[in-house]
Amino acid sequence: MSTPIEPATPLAATAVTTGQAAARLGEFTVVDVRSAGEYAGGHLPGAHNVPLERLDEAADALAAAAARGPLLLVCASGNRSAKGCARLAARGVEAATLEGGTNAWATAGHPVERPAGARTPWPMDRQVRLAAGSLVAAGFVAGRFWRPAHWLSGAIGAGLVFSGVTDTCGMAAALARLPHNRPSGDAVPFEETLARLAA
Repeated sequence: MSTPIEPATPLAATAVTTGQAAARLGEFTVVDVRSAGEYAGGHLPGAHNVPLERLDEAADALAAAAARGPLLLVCASGNRSAKGCARLAARGVEAATLEGGTNAWATAGHPVERPAGARTPWPMDRQVRLAAGSLVAAGFVAGRFWRPAHWLSGAIGAGLVFSGVTDTCGMAAALARLPHNRPSGDAVPFEETLARLAA
């Protein structure tokens, strides 16, 4: 009788400071997990854009890149990249996360790349706060005239509680699909990004 194979233990993500990342930037395959619009607003030199919601699609290409050298996942603050590291670790792919994300990178005076003429959308957490706050306020005001509208505020509040408990954000996923968060015409297509990572 054969012994069942135990699943691999997920690898722990390593946090890298901006100074460490700057010193070793040439060693890393840098993957920015923000939306395409956020990425276009400024990213680490040479970074590839694989939005967090498409990370599973890119898992094979990222595994191939990790086999050649270390992966560094980056986002605005380090939260999404840490989630990305955990998802890759569950597949046996080791990646590091940049502490403080591109915000800390830019604050430390390190260079960022921006395509010519690219617009800079707000960071996703700011967009979520604006959308959620606006919907709560709208539900409150509308509820003064039509009482059932108060349920809108309650639903948004419940969604925020769920987001905090599960560390996910459906509103961010929805906002990422809006035109201002999509890549501009000169952006590298996702399929080409995968090919570059796998090569």
